[in-house]
Amino acid sequence: MAFTNYSSLQRAQLTFDYLHTNSTTHEFLFGALAELVDNARDADATRIDIFTEPRENLRGGFMLCFLDDGAGMDSNDAASVIQFGKSAKRTPESTQIGQYGNGLKSGSMRIGKDFILFTKKDNIMTCLFLSRTFHEEEGIDEVIVPLPSWNAQTGEPITDNMEKFAIETELIYKYSPFKSEQEVLEQFRMIRGEKGTLVIIFNLKLMDNGEPELDVTSDPRDIQMAETPPEGTKPERRSFRAYAAVLYIDPRMRIFIHGHKVQTKRLSCCLYKPRMYKYASKRFKTRAEQEVKKAEHMARIAEEKAREAESKARALELRLGGDITRESRVMLRQAQNVAITMRREADVKKRMKEAKQQALKEPKELNFIFGVNIEQRHLDGMFIYNCSRLIKMYEKVGPQLEGGMACGGVVGVVDVPYLVLEPTHNKQDFADAKEYRHLLRAMGEHLAQYWKDVEIAQKGIIKFWDDFGYLSANWNPPPSNELRYKRRRAMEIPMTIQCDMCLKWRTLPFQLSSVEQEYPDTWVCAMNPDPEQDRCDAPEQQKKLPLSILKKERSQEDKQKELTEKIRQQQEKLEALQKTTPVRSQADLKKLPLEVTTRPVLENSDQLSRPQRPRSPPLPDVIKNAPSRPPAQISRSTTQQKKGPPARPAISYSRSQSAAFSEEFNISRTQPHAVAQRKSTCTLVRPPPKPGPVGRTPPVLLQNCKSQLTPPSPKHSKLLLPPKKPHVVKHPQPSSSRKRSISTIDDESEEEVGQKKDKRKPGKPVAVKEEKDSNEVVVELTDSAGEDESAELKRAQKDKGQHVEVRVNREWYTGRITAVEVGKKVVRWKVKFDYVPTDVTPRDR
Repeated sequence: MAFTNYSSLQRAQLTFDYLHTNSTTHEFLFGALAELVDNARDADATRIDIFTEPRENLRGGFMLCFLDDGAGMDSNDAASVIQFGKSAKRTPESTQIGQYGNGLKSGSMRIGKDFILFTKKDNIMTCLFLSRTFHEEEGIDEVIVPLPSWNAQTGEPITDNMEKFAIETELIYKYSPFKSEQEVLEQFRMIRGEKGTLVIIFNLKLMDNGEPELDVTSDPRDIQMAETPPEGTKPERRSFRAYAAVLYIDPRMRIFIHGHKVQTKRLSCCLYKPRMYKYASKRFKTRAEQEVKKAEHMARIAEEKAREAESKARALELRLGGDITRESRVMLRQAQNVAITMRREADVKKRMKEAKQQALKEPKELNFIFGVNIEQRHLDGMFIYNCSRLIKMYEKVGPQLEGGMACGGVVGVVDVPYLVLEPTHNKQDFADAKEYRHLLRAMGEHLAQYWKDVEIAQKGIIKFWDDFGYLSANWNPPPSNELRYKRRRAMEIPMTIQCDMCLKWRTLPFQLSSVEQEYPDTWVCAMNPDPEQDRCDAPEQQKKLPLSILKKERSQEDKQKELTEKIRQQQEKLEALQKTTPVRSQADLKKLPLEVTTRPVLENSDQLSRPQRPRSPPLPDVIKNAPSRPPAQISRSTTQQKKGPPARPAISYSRSQSAAFSEEFNISRTQPHAVAQRKSTCTLVRPPPKPGPVGRTPPVLLQNCKSQLTPPSPKHSKLLLPPKKPHVVKHPQPSSSRKRSISTIDDESEEEVGQKKDKRKPGKPVAVKEEKDSNEVVVELTDSAGEDESAELKRAQKDKGQHVEVRVNREWYTGRITAVEVGKKVVRWKVKFDYVPTDVTPRDR
């Protein structure tokens, strides 16, 4: 749609009242002055002079001037200055401070009602006049800005419309301090080089008492805030010299106030024991998301234009068909070239979009620098910069918020890129308050880590400050001016100064004679006592800061989550252990939730790992005096004659620990062809050796397992007696579980055992059952294979009356078999203990 179609529509207009409204964003007056200093820095100026000229006829009595040697502006550049919100500096990769195209207007209008700008570039001199006084007296609502230009060599006007030029100059002569063309051209001569800019602000704003807000008379070397007492006020909020000294994190521009150079500072070089901490976070997304949306929009528009150009080229090619005239070929080639160019631009926009999308996913990295301010310990807190420009200062974080001596005197420095956090228009705060608070929390955590790393609290905070001359109990007084304390402070922080010619920073070696030395404003590298750094062509030395890391402790919430997860995992294991699973084969063992093995368990393995307790009561002589090993090399026939029918395994049991022992020691009922698996405590049953048996008898170790945490059950746990080689079914348990083991040793000779094993193919499960009498326990032998061994079961009746020893909880107790019950496939032995303690029961344990 043609532009002429919009000519009848209403347009937004900017009234001159907006000039005042726009200026009120600067609550901090020095912030308004800093806006003009920022413009000089963005113009690559190496020097800016800030000075005043007395003019009694003007409101405030003087003019405030800013003169720099930057790039300057031509008439077109100057015209963009009066466009609110337009800035050529606004690019994502830009390191310039200005982003909004508003600083000059808002800053100058905050200081005074009028300003006039003189600038030189490319042999053209341009003057820009923005005056609220002119609008008020003429009664004009629209903002009118005179903008005449002259030739720098001849002084002739540069214009196509002399009438317009005459009106512009007439307004300047009438409402500015310069009443003639000669006085106007005289201001251009103050710009000493071929390029540069001079900004003059006049008709300054006044306080209620009629005095200007800026005090330029109390200190001829400074510009101060009027009626601001030094007590209780940070120096940067009272003195513009102090504020300009820390305005940039890495100053590369000389600043002169009333002809005296400001000793700018690199804060990281002015601190005791500085350390750097790297911090990465994905929380800072607001600004990056805005850039991604903008890149996506630009890529979409470029793609549409490319497709349209390609479509036009194809349509033209089809329309021309076989026309091979020169004009047709030229027309087609031009259309194709346009399509190729548009496609390349679309590809570039697409790659930029993809790069910004990828950058959005990556964490943003920041460098925190902390150090102790031993020169003025009461000036502590965080200095937060954005694109090297100071935004917030003396922000208390972490332990400093508590107001104690912990982290007192520590200064932190961080430079936040524009893509991480976006500043407000007045450059005194950040636009995203939530992300800014997150930054402060992160700095607080790193500040606490720094305090631990420097170990000031461990050595004594009071002693530390006493060594540097802080002898007063009050925190705010300055340190002592005694020479020994001055030398002590100077030894810890070497002097860093900037060359007035090459603008490089030099670190001077420590000398006793330089402790109280005053350095000239025009200090140059040739004055450096270091022979390696005494010339401007020597490279600048970069200060290497020790790099530390944050050793972040887990919060109480994280610890609680971890504990809850561990409890949940243990409960799942417990539920799995409490499930009863029949075991009939080796394959069934592999299906169990625990690691189960059938390897034999050494009889003394449990005794080696845990301290033994004394056995009680003593064994009878018939057991005590029995030999530990039977005589060897005895024939099979002799063994059979002496022993007769093979004896059943004697069972020994440790002392019970309560009258309710029967309920605690119940294990499982006999179930043919199954072994009940439980989360177990294990009991070994071992017959004592007899004096008469001959031949070796391999020990058969049985493990009876019982759940540790479940209440006693009347069920029996059955354990297999392997046919050839003794095995044990092991159940891994927590270290606190109680184990009971049952061991059986057959007193038969090897031949007899072999004959018996031949008869038992799958082996016999053994179960221990507890009777109601707390002094008795029942041991069951079950033929799970179902073979007929009735003759052997009948011979078991002869086991009645035998002495046995039973081990319970690694303690041995004696008893006697009082009864033997013979079933179809089961043999039950009832054992009565000689002694049962009544003070502590197994249930209590």
